[in-house]
Amino acid sequence: MYEMTIRFQPDGKSCLYEQIYGHIKKEIREGRLLAGERLPSTRFLAEYLQVARSTVDSAYSQLVAEGYITSRPYRGYYVCSMEEMFGPEALCRETASKAAAFPETLSGNEESAAVSDEAAWEFDFSPYEIDMSGFPLSVWKKITKKILTEERGDLFLRGEAQGDLDLRLSISRYLHSSRGVNCTPEQIIVGAGNDYLLLLLEKILGRHVRIAMENPTYLRSYRIFRSFAYDIVTVEMDEYGMKADSLGEQGIQAVYVMPSHQFPTGIVMPIRRRLELLKWAAGGADRYVIEDDYDSEFRFHGKPIPALQSSDESGKVIYLGSFSKAIAPAIRVSFMVLPAPLLQKYRQDCGFYSCTVSRIDQRILNEFIRDGYFERHLNKMRKIYRDKHDLLLEELAPFRRKFAVSGENAGLHLLLTGRGFLGEDELIQRAAQNGVKVYGLAEGMTAGQPDRTGVLLGFGGLSQEAIREGVGRLRKAWEI
Repeated sequence: MYEMTIRFQPDGKSCLYEQIYGHIKKEIREGRLLAGERLPSTRFLAEYLQVARSTVDSAYSQLVAEGYITSRPYRGYYVCSMEEMFGPEALCRETASKAAAFPETLSGNEESAAVSDEAAWEFDFSPYEIDMSGFPLSVWKKITKKILTEERGDLFLRGEAQGDLDLRLSISRYLHSSRGVNCTPEQIIVGAGNDYLLLLLEKILGRHVRIAMENPTYLRSYRIFRSFAYDIVTVEMDEYGMKADSLGEQGIQAVYVMPSHQFPTGIVMPIRRRLELLKWAAGGADRYVIEDDYDSEFRFHGKPIPALQSSDESGKVIYLGSFSKAIAPAIRVSFMVLPAPLLQKYRQDCGFYSCTVSRIDQRILNEFIRDGYFERHLNKMRKIYRDKHDLLLEELAPFRRKFAVSGENAGLHLLLTGRGFLGEDELIQRAAQNGVKVYGLAEGMTAGQPDRTGVLLGFGGLSQEAIREGVGRLRKAWEI
């Protein structure tokens, strides 16, 4: 139920019921009162505002008459749907006015576009979206109900700083069987998203660390490191990823890589290059490799690629993983595996930080993994994504005359590299004119401009029909 505070204007121009009516109407039109939301009862609101109940009755009656709210017998008053009252055009105008007034609240980032922006695209080949149609909602609800019904109270007490031991045990078992990661539950730290874990990592590694990143790279991580006042050294890549010999004697203390599926290029780092990185890290007491294994669950052809950490024998790899792509972004559960040399430093300098994930969510996720639901869900999603991946490659066959297609067989996006007939900005603009949003390789550059024209096509959040139609639009836009 929505509680409201109304500042009455003692100007004598409008009576109290009109001011209540006007306030609620404005709240509904501006989206602060949502469709289906229950309003306070007339008795409660009258007592809260210190006015006569008949005053509130009059305001509610007028709102009902105009269709802003509806009365449900024995249940109360509820907000009606905005779409039914104003239609999509009015809503777009409302969103546009908000964007003008509060641009910082609607500015897009790499993972979520602004609401006003989303409405402009019929087909969005976002590399950040996933398919939520396969989410096992009934299973999640069943586990949640079971936990809340059987729980005796200790679940609501403060948990361990690194996350509940049962969940960390399940994660360690899963990582060892699926990614070859060698770790104990004591090495795992659970947090609400990679952002928090990277913030924690700054406390562990210290300030003013010199870190090397691939170029292009995942721009969100770059911005986070830059906010730490880290000295970021950009390292160019070849077809195998970051060149370890480029690190040289530059005083670099950490390297951030995505060896199993580099973003945005999709490169899979071969074992030789991985061993070169590990050799570099082993060459200094304070050198570490940060491995971001963001979408390793989805490999569609060939054998799974083990994590870089699985080859680490010197305790030099900091492993980052997340359930955001594997289950749902709203789960907000990520984890970091610290090598033994850093574990003591974490406990000494950061052990007082509380875990940022609800213990209820931790318990639900633990049972989801432990009881086999997670494995079944992954198998289902691999099949869904494999079908989309193969369909997209099939639809892109005519494009190979003008583009090289790379990054296939793993992850949820492909990279089209132009053969010089159009520039990147022109490709994006032509796609937009046909109602299709694509993403340029330049968006991931930390320095300079890419040495090639690249366009990312994500397929995770699109249906097969949308993939066919969207690629058809691109074929027309790019004159394929």
